[in-house]
Amino acid sequence: MQFEHSAQLRAAYPDLVAGVVRATGITATADVAQRTASHLAGARERLAGGAESGFPEIQAWRRAYAAMGLRPTRYRCAAEALLRRLRLDGDLPRLHPLVDLCNAVSAAYAIPVAVLDLDRVDGDLVVRPARGDEEYLTFAGDTEHPDPGEVTFVDASGRAHARRWTNRQSGWSAVREGTSSVLIVAEALHSGAEADVTRLVAALLAELADGWSAATRAAVLTAAAPRFDVTAAGGAVTAAGGASTRSAGQAVSPGTR
Repeated sequence: MQFEHSAQLRAAYPDLVAGVVRATGITATADVAQRTASHLAGARERLAGGAESGFPEIQAWRRAYAAMGLRPTRYRCAAEALLRRLRLDGDLPRLHPLVDLCNAVSAAYAIPVAVLDLDRVDGDLVVRPARGDEEYLTFAGDTEHPDPGEVTFVDASGRAHARRWTNRQSGWSAVREGTSSVLIVAEALHSGAEADVTRLVAALLAELADGWSAATRAAVLTAAAPRFDVTAAGGAVTAAGGASTRSAGQAVSPGTR
């Protein structure tokens, strides 16, 4: 199983950097409340200096959404939606330990983070413009079809696992109580994205090791290294330049994608 962004998408967004983590051994009983709270505290501290709309990470996604013909204040990337909710409500809802943790990390880094149940993904997963015939399952159980040209995550069966790129995930591959194997994807477009995504991935690996003793494999993807072999053996974290270090070791919130 491979994960990648299509050549067409990378040509349109050459600064795109993605962090990907495959983790197994996930359970719904892990206690990561303290870790989640720590990341949320970091997000609150940053919000104290100004609203999320002024963050460079969020501004880059707003520009991308505008380029796709979407009104950025109507369709927000997942990180912006989470930060906005945190700023207005003071907290984020609790759904599943892994989802809660990834929501908090997303808010702390102002970078959208998706979490997909790998057992619900068929074959290769490609982030690409939709043809319009892909099937997307809402959290309410309704089937939708992404608009032609809309960026989505598509598997080998033609199922769409996202709407409007980083706006909303699908209920089909959402993390749930029985989820044990996941693919976590963080995507960024801002200047300095590679360094920030690398730090985010390192933080996730540490949390997965401490909270679940999860077996993990990860990489940071750029135009020079655009593909991740999800099913390959090994636990290396591969950077975009090819260097490696050893790693330690839903319903997903509508606000998280």
